[in-house]
Amino acid sequence: MGKKEADPRKVVRKLMKAGKVKKKCCRSKPRCKKCPVLALQRAKADLKKAA
Repeated sequence: MGKKEADPRKVVRKLMKAGKVKKKCCRSKPRCKKCPVLALQRAKADLKKAA
C-alpha cells in the first residue's frame, strides 16, 4: 500500500476509488478478495504492525 496512513478507513476508501476493493460486501463468498470488510481488517492489522 505504500506510505502508511493514520486512518485505515482512508486507505480502504482509496482502494475503493482505484477499483481494488468493492463498494459493498456481497456476503456470498466467505473470503472474497475484494471485500471492503476484510480490506479494512487488513489495513488495521498493517497499521498496527507498522506502529
